[in-house]
Amino acid sequence: MMNRALELIQDKKFAEARAAVKEMNPVDIAALFEELEPEQTVMLFRLLPKETAAEAFAYMTPEVQEQVLSALTDVEVQTVLDSQFMDDTVDMLEEMPANVVKRVLRLTDSETRGMLNRLLNYADGSAGSIMTTEYVDLKQDMTVRQAFDHIRRTAGEMETINTCYVTDRNRILEGVVTVRELLMAEENTLLGDVMEKEPLSVSTDESDEEVAQLFSRYDLLALPVVDRENRLVGIITIDDAVDVLQDANTEDFEKMAAMAPSENTYLKTSAFTHARKRVVWLLVLMISGVITGNIISHYEDAFAAIPLLVSFIPMLMDTGGNCGSQSATLVIRGMALDEIRPRDFFRVVFKEFKVSILVGAVLAPVNILWIWLRYQNFWIALTVGLSTLVTICVSKLMGCILPMAAKRCHLDPAIMASPLITTIVDACSIFVFFNMALLILKV
Repeated sequence: MMNRALELIQDKKFAEARAAVKEMNPVDIAALFEELEPEQTVMLFRLLPKETAAEAFAYMTPEVQEQVLSALTDVEVQTVLDSQFMDDTVDMLEEMPANVVKRVLRLTDSETRGMLNRLLNYADGSAGSIMTTEYVDLKQDMTVRQAFDHIRRTAGEMETINTCYVTDRNRILEGVVTVRELLMAEENTLLGDVMEKEPLSVSTDESDEEVAQLFSRYDLLALPVVDRENRLVGIITIDDAVDVLQDANTEDFEKMAAMAPSENTYLKTSAFTHARKRVVWLLVLMISGVITGNIISHYEDAFAAIPLLVSFIPMLMDTGGNCGSQSATLVIRGMALDEIRPRDFFRVVFKEFKVSILVGAVLAPVNILWIWLRYQNFWIALTVGLSTLVTICVSKLMGCILPMAAKRCHLDPAIMASPLITTIVDACSIFVFFNMALLILKV
């Protein structure tokens, strides 16, 4: 359907294209806009029914949204804004240039403008910055019938009606009630008798990542946001929580790959920006690799005495790096999901130590056996085998300790992932190997 609509637009068969696009999901329509030239984008937007165009607008990338807003008349912009939920408008304004933001705010009424300004002033990454102010507000002295009447009158303006919030005249949050609970109650029952009292809520300055974790932990669809006086100021819905988790995971993956996080998608980011975000970490890792080189050069006499030792260095370094990366990945993921907390430090270290012993008990004998059979030298085989065991223990302990130490120091544990762990473990494995050779082979 999307390819067909794209062909019709490019062939300037706009009437047929309009009919085809009307049958598409708004998310797919937004993706279609990505494939069009700027003049085609505006033309198609004007061809769509107002409701469909406004709904698709919320899913467009900031670049396409800016193209559309710049080309629309003031009346058309007002239509789009009136059809959007408050949190979608805030998300859009945060990505727009100052001149577009000023124009949008100028076209809104004073009440909406004040609300947008308040939401835009919340710190980025806070619960306040991702909440919406469009929620169903009920009173506990309402009956179920009155509650449904109120929901019917206001539902079109609300982002969600599945969960409703009960407040007093000062907007103090008193409880929550779901539409399911209302449907199962008698019409004359008071909301105060069916609502959940003292519901879970978050403050406006709480981290959005912590909020998103609450959605995952408690299987929530919406979560109320309150100020310091417990006044209800907005709600966060599941779609916004999913966006936060996706952004957080993307940022962690980039840090784990030794890259500075990027706000744009891969194709939208220039080659220069990609290089700038990668080169700093690569320089750090390259310079830190000099330490490994210095350790190797310190044991030149051992090389000269037994040149065969050099051939085992890549295997030991790779084994150590892989073991460290395994532990670091599991621990970082565990902390991201709140499965591992600072108080679990010694439990995690002890568990990884047991894992390293079990892994080493498999890999070390294999190394000893094949080296002994291949080179007919039991002492070199023993040296490499014991070095493998110690390297595995050290690397797995480093892989779990460093991310948890970073968390304790209020740093992102993701920076202690594969590249950095591998570089540190490389130096440790070389140090262990040649000292083991000095001890066993007396070189």
